Amino acid sequence: MDQILSSIDAEIAKLEEAKRLLSGTPDLLSAVTRRGRPKGSGKAAPAAAPAKAKRVMSAEGRARIAEAQRKRHAARKRAAKKAAAAEAASE
Repeated sequence: MDQILSSIDAEIAKLEEAKRLLSGTPDLLSAVTRRGRPKGSGKAAPAAAPAKAKRVMSAEGRARIAEAQRKRHAARKRAAKKAAAAEAASE
């Protein structure tokens, strides 16, 4: 029985010594447990994709788009004018 108690006391002494060492040096803990992603855990940065050629619109293409926008604007303006006239007539 005495041998078991002395073995337990020795184990407790070892644990208390380990606790004292760990709690006494915060630098030791910070070196062991680093925050963030571990070094070298990610893949290397991918190579940049080659730049695509800038798309250029011809003057004719711009003119077609501008004309289509003018038509859309005129149609909305006519519809708004018609709705306002209908509302005024219903009053």
